[in-house]
Amino acid sequence: MNESYKELLVKRNRGIKETLLRFACVTPTVFVGLLTLLTGNIICFLITFALGVLDYFVFQWTDIEFEYLYLDKEISVDKIMAKTRRKRVTTISVEKIEIMAPEKSHQIDSYRNRQTKVTDLSAGHDLPDQKLYCVFYEGNQKILMNLTEDFARTVKGIAPRKVFTD
Repeated sequence: MNESYKELLVKRNRGIKETLLRFACVTPTVFVGLLTLLTGNIICFLITFALGVLDYFVFQWTDIEFEYLYLDKEISVDKIMAKTRRKRVTTISVEKIEIMAPEKSHQIDSYRNRQTKVTDLSAGHDLPDQKLYCVFYEGNQKILMNLTEDFARTVKGIAPRKVFTD
């Protein structure tokens, strides 16, 4: 029995949207906090506290990492928010994968126009040691993942006709 174990951590880059959202949340908190210090008003203090709680959740939602874990013909994907909370996003059975190839590969040309649900579990682009892979799963789902050459090769060892690394 061929049992392999691979683990990969991918940090999603904060885009301009997330950066602006963080700035838009922190700025009013700072201004109302300064107003609270100057006036000593209890209502301003409560507003500052509420904005601080909102800031906490915004920072949680905008600092995301994905952990891919390959074990026994399954790829488990966990979403890690702000390095504190972990949530299982999906489990991909290698047997149900139609095709897995780099996004720019010609191997998936026939799948590009297919109307599928897209699940982005990647950094959003190629990273220095990781390529952006498209996984067409169960005929109705497209999953985007950043994988290293070693991780893809491990999955290819189980399903050589479904996984392409070119």
